[in-house]
Amino acid sequence: MLVTQQTVERTELMTPAGIVFECHVEDAFFDETSARCAVRKDGGDDPDVTNGILIRATVRYAPGGITVDGGEGIGRVAKEGLDQPVGAAAINSVPRRMIAEAVREVLESSGSLRGAEIVISAPEGKALAQRTYNPRMGVEGGISIIGTTGIVEPMSHSALIETIRLEERLRRAEGKRSLLLTLGNYSRSFLTEQMPFLHDKSVTCSNYIGEAISAALEYGFENILIIGHVGKMVKLGAGIMNTHSAQADGRMEVLVTCGLLAGADAKVLRQIPDCATVDAALDILDAAGMREKTAAVLMHRTQLHLDARGKGLLRRIGAVMFSFRYGIVGMTETAPELIQIISEEYHG
Repeated sequence: MLVTQQTVERTELMTPAGIVFECHVEDAFFDETSARCAVRKDGGDDPDVTNGILIRATVRYAPGGITVDGGEGIGRVAKEGLDQPVGAAAINSVPRRMIAEAVREVLESSGSLRGAEIVISAPEGKALAQRTYNPRMGVEGGISIIGTTGIVEPMSHSALIETIRLEERLRRAEGKRSLLLTLGNYSRSFLTEQMPFLHDKSVTCSNYIGEAISAALEYGFENILIIGHVGKMVKLGAGIMNTHSAQADGRMEVLVTCGLLAGADAKVLRQIPDCATVDAALDILDAAGMREKTAAVLMHRTQLHLDARGKGLLRRIGAVMFSFRYGIVGMTETAPELIQIISEEYHG
């Protein structure tokens, strides 16, 4: 519109995924020095708080080159370790490149030798940002413009893993050598009640314990402590590093094996496979006086599997398993030292 001085109602854009996207243009305005328009965000089936909001672009001629910046409702980077440097608009490199290439193509095809200044804004962005991870991730004052393909996909394995990796990078950029991983809300509640000095220091890895450890190795962490409810963490005793039930169960099988190795009577162990929860199985072991001995075997086996996943690249890796019925069910041999190390490192 700036080049032709004519209204545009629809436009096409080639995404990095190789798919041409056609979008309806809203809020169009132009004069001889600038132009603006907006498109409405389509989040598809993704649970996206920005679904349906207007994302606006304003472009002005500039003496030379093409610059991309954020305006109203676009956050600013406040922590090291993100895609953009501190102080820059939270518009990641892929969308920045897409924007610049699209504008450059139009300018060159028109024969213009001038550059352009592009400002991306989202009028509702500042308010909506409070409902996102942005404040925690180190983006202040608005939403982020992110993406790698240009195409929204439903929340997926890869999206969750990338969130974990991003949080780990932030911790590493803060200079942290030790990483505290938790599995979710249960872990946070436990830390708040039992270890309040650690409750805000963790990276949530959900079911993806193995992927979180692999990322930590990639980023150079020296120590890893994992704290989670025994209902999921018990699977570590069999080396199961993705604790989602769709991937593997094995909870009762692990407890039966650990109970057998701990010396529990076969009559006791035969009751465990029929249990619906790990707490129910622990009740059976507790009544037989075998809960603590079984937990000790479980933690020993967990340590062996965690050490193997650490590939010898870590100084220490360990785990704490808890239950709201029994409190701390067990710790690996490295866990007490890791708790002290992480507490001291994060509290200076």
